[in-house]
Amino acid sequence: MKHKNNFRGYVRPIAVVAIMSALSIVLMMLEFSIPIVPNFLKFDISDFPAVLTSFAISPLAGVSVCLLKNVLHLFYTTTSGVGELANFLISTSLVFPAGLIYAKIRTRKGAMLGSAVGALVSAMVCVPVNYFITYPFYASVLLPMDAIMGLYQKILPSVDSLEEALLIFNLPFTFVKGTVCILLSFLVYKPLSPILKGTYAKKTEKN
Repeated sequence: MKHKNNFRGYVRPIAVVAIMSALSIVLMMLEFSIPIVPNFLKFDISDFPAVLTSFAISPLAGVSVCLLKNVLHLFYTTTSGVGELANFLISTSLVFPAGLIYAKIRTRKGAMLGSAVGALVSAMVCVPVNYFITYPFYASVLLPMDAIMGLYQKILPSVDSLEEALLIFNLPFTFVKGTVCILLSFLVYKPLSPILKGTYAKKTEKN
């Protein structure tokens, strides 16, 4: 019986990660542009399942969702994996701090603190990731840097450097994106957490 319970204990987290990864890749493909940022910055809520997993299972489980989502997206990549690497780094910087803090402080305040820290960290991480990884690749393969800057300047003509563009556009964009994913997690966490954790099944068996 003990071995059976241990087996169940491993199977459920793996199953949750697999299901949430599949949901994440679907949500990632539903990305769209918004008019207040350049059209190559796509808004999606694919980190929402990873945040939910990080809260319900563990921070590492949430990171696993981020990893599998981007591995699956490699089959559809147009950036030779560079976009997926950047997405993984930024997503992880949202999901891991949020889940880690909540794991230490398992209260609503802990969840809110972890969420705020995660959203802020991911927003800050997006700047060096884009500056050193994403944009150099885009500039060498897709669009020259002048063309990339031109897309920013169509919205705000006074922007005259990539660093400034990332701070004005990408940083708040990433923060809002992370915050939306976290808010969605807050909305559904309470009803879904017993299912994700397996406590719902245990209560049913007892009844």
